Amino acid sequence: MSPSEPVLSLADFDFDLPDELIAQHPAPQRSASRLLDGRRLPARDHVFRELPGLLDRGDLLVFNNTRVIKARLLGHKASGGAVEVLIERLLPGSAHEAWAHVRASKSPPAGTRLLFEAADGDAGFAVEVLGRTGPAGDLFHLRFPDDPLPLLDRFGHVPLPPYIEHPDDADDERRYQTVFASRPGAVAAPTAALHFDQALLDELPTFGLERAEVTLHVGAGTFLPVRSESLAEHKMHSEWFEIPATTVEAIARTRARGGRVVAVGTTTLRALESAAREDGELRAGARETDIFITPGFDFRVVDRLVTNFHLPKSTLMMLVSAFAGHRHIMALYREAIERRYRFFSYGDAMLLERS
Repeated sequence: MSPSEPVLSLADFDFDLPDELIAQHPAPQRSASRLLDGRRLPARDHVFRELPGLLDRGDLLVFNNTRVIKARLLGHKASGGAVEVLIERLLPGSAHEAWAHVRASKSPPAGTRLLFEAADGDAGFAVEVLGRTGPAGDLFHLRFPDDPLPLLDRFGHVPLPPYIEHPDDADDERRYQTVFASRPGAVAAPTAALHFDQALLDELPTFGLERAEVTLHVGAGTFLPVRSESLAEHKMHSEWFEIPATTVEAIARTRARGGRVVAVGTTTLRALESAAREDGELRAGARETDIFITPGFDFRVVDRLVTNFHLPKSTLMMLVSAFAGHRHIMALYREAIERRYRFFSYGDAMLLERS
């Protein structure tokens, strides 16, 4: 950040959003949602299925292929007290262990058994609390009796964000998931990609557009509020991601032909920029990231971004402000509210260019 640029605080990312603009359900058809072309002001209104025509031949769209798991469990302690568990991550290579957020009247100590039962009365299962973990000790280390994925699929609920007020149902199982999701592990959807249906994906080559994938398992920490007025004091939860060699090669081909890299969603952007964080060279492989992107960040990979509209004072508001410019983003959001765009996970989308 240059000396002439102001130091931004949490309040600089706030805005007034009418409650009725918080989307509670997705658009009837994925690609029928609205798209605000926010690359310049005033922004232009589109339908999402028109996105390919707004890009340039030779551009590369990069998607996050993570799959949302049924990460929310409702049960009780052996003592009878109600408990709610939201899985933060499944621990690979462990003996059926996970990190999770746990809500209960009293914090369960190590050795506590948490019981979960099927709605139809069939026998359930018990999870053991092993202790506390996480960067601030705010997560619980749990052990499942068996492979967690089948248990979550049977007993769990779709982990809808806290601002969606209805209980999850069969429609959420289908729509809070991308049509190409293939690698289970996320507890929140990469929402910008929810707008793509198979017909739109099949149409991309017609417009001279290529497609590649990364994996970033989105954690529940994505919804945690920023509590410090100073951005430098906020600590991001770590998330696991992987960049395939084929994606690195596709980006190199795109650069060679003068095309642009289009990240579909902030999770894709975070994965790509994390993989090039050390020296600007994008490297394949799997690792952890706690990258916190705020204005002044030096972007190395992504040229364009497709993203939904984010919560006031959120880390994602800071990310898009870093990408397209703080003043530009705040002006775009004012336009979006005036034009009655729908916000957050089930809401509409916008197209941004790196400033």
